[in-house]
Amino acid sequence: MDAVADPVRRPAGDVSPIVRLSQPDMDRVNQLIRDRMASDVPLIPALADHLIAAGGKRLRPMLTIAAARASGGDRGIENPLKLAAAVEFIHTATLLHDDVVDTSDLRRGKVAAHLIWGAPSSVLVGDFLFARAFELMVETDSMRALGTLARASSVISEGEVLQLTRAHDINLDTDVYLQIITAKTAELFAAAAEAGAVGAGADDAAVTALRDYGMALGIAFQLADDALDYGGTAAALGKNAGDDFREGKVTLPLILAMERSRGAEAGFWTELFDKSARDDDDFARARERVVGTGALSATLDVAGDYADQAKAALTVLPASDWRDALDLLADYAVSRVY
Repeated sequence: MDAVADPVRRPAGDVSPIVRLSQPDMDRVNQLIRDRMASDVPLIPALADHLIAAGGKRLRPMLTIAAARASGGDRGIENPLKLAAAVEFIHTATLLHDDVVDTSDLRRGKVAAHLIWGAPSSVLVGDFLFARAFELMVETDSMRALGTLARASSVISEGEVLQLTRAHDINLDTDVYLQIITAKTAELFAAAAEAGAVGAGADDAAVTALRDYGMALGIAFQLADDALDYGGTAAALGKNAGDDFREGKVTLPLILAMERSRGAEAGFWTELFDKSARDDDDFARARERVVGTGALSATLDVAGDYADQAKAALTVLPASDWRDALDLLADYAVSRVY
């Protein structure tokens, strides 16, 4: 499949500085994750490891570490390490649950866990990971960090339920779409960054700035993902391109394409989403219109605006290599689409 067509070019961004800086801390986080996945019930570590070991860049726990290091806090890194592991467990648990709800075939480029072990096992192991996450939070003895991540867990669930109730709804508007992605994706980015700053003992200004950064970064990241669903590849997505469309999820590229073609093609969109299932041919026809109307470029423009908001939030932090790495990460969230 071709790359996204004619986007407004953004600064290239680069994830490697934050990966390099955080590697020693992330090695410790990864060890914590392995230790806390342990269970006398063999299915639990086997299923959890299937998804966690599939990798990905682990941006959310990395964001917790980077926020702690960039925040200027003076309490060290021990609590942020535990909070970063908790963030990864929360994220993995939501992925296990989402793949069951969405009946997804792939996750992080591997066969979805529910297709190997079954939906009940995937849901229950997701619950186990949530429990492990809360154990780690309690160990930090920080009610503020606990409150941040507990609140995020409930908000994520609300976002997923809202998205489920509005599936196949071609009347979904931009405001509700942004409400969905803010809850189901951006909230965990925001909480990851906020928790890292809190765990490191940062002042209120830095905590607020890093939460704002994480929120804007998460929205930019999800917008870019939604563009990739129409203009990316399975390798870039870690799942099949077009999966969101086939599942009936109405995202910004589709909203904008429908707004720009609804007068001439209202029947086309209604026919597609009245169907109980959409196939590859349906996706090809929809993608042609999404690309042709400029909806992908427009989506990436919006993502770029949020990336700029994320970068602006960092200006209150002390100058450091960590702050520079977070700055580059914001551009990377959008430029990885090209």
